[in-house]
Amino acid sequence: MFSKHPNGLIAAALANMGERFGFYIMMAILTLFISAKFGLSETTTGYIYSAFYASIYILALAGGIIADKTKNFKGTILAGLVMMAVGYLIIAIPTPTPVPSMGLYLGLTCFGLLVIAFGNGLFKGNLQALVGQMYDDPKYSSLRDSGFQIFYMFINIGGFFAPWIAIGVRNWWLKVNNFDYDATLPELCHQFLKEGDKMAPQAMENLTALADKVTLDGSHVADMGAFVNNYLDVFNRGFQYAFMAAIVAMLISLVIYLVNKNRFPDPAKKVVAAKEQNTTVSKEEIKMSAAEIKQRIYALFAVFGVVIFFWLSFHQNGYSLTYFARDYVDLSVIDIDLGFTRIKGAEIFQCVNPFFVVFLTPFIMWLFGALKKKDKEPSTPMKIAIGMGIAALAYVFLMIFSFTLPAKDALSTMSAAEINAIRVTPWIMIGLYFILTVAELFISPLGLSFVSKVAPPHLQGLMQGCWLAATAVGNSLLFVGGILYTTVPIWACWLVFVGATGASMIVMLSMVKWLERVAK
Repeated sequence: MFSKHPNGLIAAALANMGERFGFYIMMAILTLFISAKFGLSETTTGYIYSAFYASIYILALAGGIIADKTKNFKGTILAGLVMMAVGYLIIAIPTPTPVPSMGLYLGLTCFGLLVIAFGNGLFKGNLQALVGQMYDDPKYSSLRDSGFQIFYMFINIGGFFAPWIAIGVRNWWLKVNNFDYDATLPELCHQFLKEGDKMAPQAMENLTALADKVTLDGSHVADMGAFVNNYLDVFNRGFQYAFMAAIVAMLISLVIYLVNKNRFPDPAKKVVAAKEQNTTVSKEEIKMSAAEIKQRIYALFAVFGVVIFFWLSFHQNGYSLTYFARDYVDLSVIDIDLGFTRIKGAEIFQCVNPFFVVFLTPFIMWLFGALKKKDKEPSTPMKIAIGMGIAALAYVFLMIFSFTLPAKDALSTMSAAEINAIRVTPWIMIGLYFILTVAELFISPLGLSFVSKVAPPHLQGLMQGCWLAATAVGNSLLFVGGILYTTVPIWACWLVFVGATGASMIVMLSMVKWLERVAK
């Protein structure tokens, strides 16, 4: 699988794998952490989550501009790794819960997220641009799509293990403090802090039962106020210790990158060599007219516009889909006792998608290779269109199993036994992520390949940044999922994403012929 590819590919993939491992530790628990730490609703948490996720990708545009202007891709990438480690440190510093000052501590968390986002902007798009440059050599140009699929597979190896570490560390700290994990308890604890004795009788009954259940010494909780404060503090401190594991992952990625730095292409050297020969940076730029450059940019922005709706739908995995797993999925069957900790929690589903990426990538590569030998392989634009259709099918699948579920606001009036009775099997989440992963493999790595192939050579970093900026636009709309999740029937929430991805497929199909001509 690897022998025919450039030597620097595996080194770049390993460096990215370590960074993604740290990143996905954070993303597996971020929305649940914000809700549990600050007592914010799903909708309000969604605004923070959307802004953060959007800033990650929009700042990649700034990172691309910096690298293109300085021609110092390697230094920009290194600075990004260091900044991300600092950002994780800011949010990992243990602070009390309930917070004594909402503005101060929420502001500190958001500042840490901003530092992470800027570091990610310096790192992510520019490393992808370096990988694309490896395939500018005619010797490797025909392997560009498969190269990005390998690169993408390594990202998800890190992503698979990250949720296990996040959950394991959080639940370990709970156990050290004589508590067990319960997904619904932090929300009830914050409700008690706000309402006290005025709390609805059914909610108070659920809180009392859960408090006794999670206290591992078997004692009855007599002072609910003390319990609520103690449980929230321990619960969220465990989350912050998990963020410390992300720092370790970032340092590993930094070491891998520094050791292999010299194996990556260096755009700065290409510029110097071109000046010495009194030529332009590449022969491709000499042959490329202004009209062709415009056509390429138009084609790229057309694809950027389509994939906005994929990312709006796909990145619900860390937001409304995680809340859905918390509220409607039977988590009792996912309980792995490791002695020092227990692996259980809604976050565990975050490892399903990267597992399927790693598992399915070789098969998808084999399929495309077999079709290529028969001269029947779809073009990259057609693959992206197919991926949008598969994403629509994923939400159709989830919508079917959501028809009988009560709306989110109805859960507060139901007893714990009634809620447990309507919970669905975890296999629904696994099936959903399987279908979404197939869609992702048709869109994300191949989209990166399309950008690196079509972008004018002197705009590689900028266009990779624009790809990520398009992702940012989709992510800036993620809060829509939270609004729908809390205000409309659950099945209607998923119907919106069916419409978004289905319409995008139709638009992409209408442009395939034009995009194929431009990409030649």
